[in-house]
Amino acid sequence: MILVTTPTGQIGSQVLDNLLDAGDAAGEIRVIVRDPARLSPRVRARVETVTGSHADPDVTAKACAGVDRVFWLAPPVPAADSVEGHFRAFTRPLVDAVRTEGVERVVGVSTLGRGVARNAGQISASLAMDDEIRATGVHHRALCPPYLMENLLHQASAIRDSGVIAMATYGDRVLRTCTTRDIGAVAARLLLDGSWTGQEDVPTVGPDALTPEDMARVVSEVLDRPVRFRRLGEAEYKATLLRHGASEDWARGVTDLASASAEQGFYGSAAPATPETAPTSFRRWCEEVLKPAVAG
Repeated sequence: MILVTTPTGQIGSQVLDNLLDAGDAAGEIRVIVRDPARLSPRVRARVETVTGSHADPDVTAKACAGVDRVFWLAPPVPAADSVEGHFRAFTRPLVDAVRTEGVERVVGVSTLGRGVARNAGQISASLAMDDEIRATGVHHRALCPPYLMENLLHQASAIRDSGVIAMATYGDRVLRTCTTRDIGAVAARLLLDGSWTGQEDVPTVGPDALTPEDMARVVSEVLDRPVRFRRLGEAEYKATLLRHGASEDWARGVTDLASASAEQGFYGSAAPATPETAPTSFRRWCEEVLKPAVAG
């Protein structure tokens, strides 16, 4: 049996769709979901549900009973009081379930930066989560994307109204990207394959080596309107996060993440493309996803 967490989330929903598309090859599927009503009729007809949060040890233990493969993602919660506490809360229940319920394989969403990232907020906390899971000895694959293209969807209105893409990074340094649908596809492939063993990272790095300024030019061409890049300073970026409801610690963590990735370069040109796991180009994503979002 396969267990999927965050089945209504941006990545988890795509993992689940890919598993359902596989038909009988997926076998039995169970999900942990806070609100089962948010699941589509197709999903509700095909999967077993456990209601609650996978940060709840009792919920996770119940959901992992009889499960051999797990898709695990710690969802972002900007209002969380503590970044480290947040990731710890979404790690300990899985660690306990692996040890008591016999889970054999875990496919988790992590990040680039292992062995390189320092003082990198949520990135550092995510990599520490991987270490804690791997300490159980479970077979583990950590999917490691760079900057998610979907982050730009939060700026759809600014792109439409002001012609600006704003990021807390340097405009002339390569920023590797990846789309969530590619992460969902590779996660599903791993969950359907019961033969792999050991513990490895699986980079999911898209084919482009674009700077943010290059990205703005691509968006401009796709939308057929002027779009420019604007660099956010750390203080401005943090203030924006706080204004949108992030806690002090979460905002500090995201700001540290952006600063570390910009200065340490692990989301940059040193990260080679991995077309087998992340084939979608930035231009294609802009045409298929960003353009309709901006138009809407």
